[in-house]
Amino acid sequence: MWVLIIILVLFALILMGLTYWNRRNKTEETEIKINNDGECCGAHEVCDRESLLNSDDKIEYFDDEELDFLADIQPENLSDSQVKQLSDVFFTLKDSDVAAWLRSLQIRRIQLPLELREQALLVVSERRGL
Repeated sequence: MWVLIIILVLFALILMGLTYWNRRNKTEETEIKINNDGECCGAHEVCDRESLLNSDDKIEYFDDEELDFLADIQPENLSDSQVKQLSDVFFTLKDSDVAAWLRSLQIRRIQLPLELREQALLVVSERRGL
């Protein structure tokens, strides 16, 4: 009887571990894709302009050159004024520019605080109709 219980517990633990591993991998591999609004050339599965993954090293600025000094600073180490600077730029962007801005920040090695990053990704996913 105890052997059966131990086998069931081990099976449950293995199943939970596999589920966690699978979910984590899917989250890391998921690319947010945005519905094309007529501006994409159609030559790619996902329009480069609206992809969150950087396909080249060309930096596109959104009147935010002053943010370059935030490169390589961990989000938890940003001061309140630095977070406000990031927020000010984000809230002045058109929804259609948010994905490109996030890509630009990625190329520039600028990390958003968790709260602001979630808001930006929400805007991107809403534009895509997800």
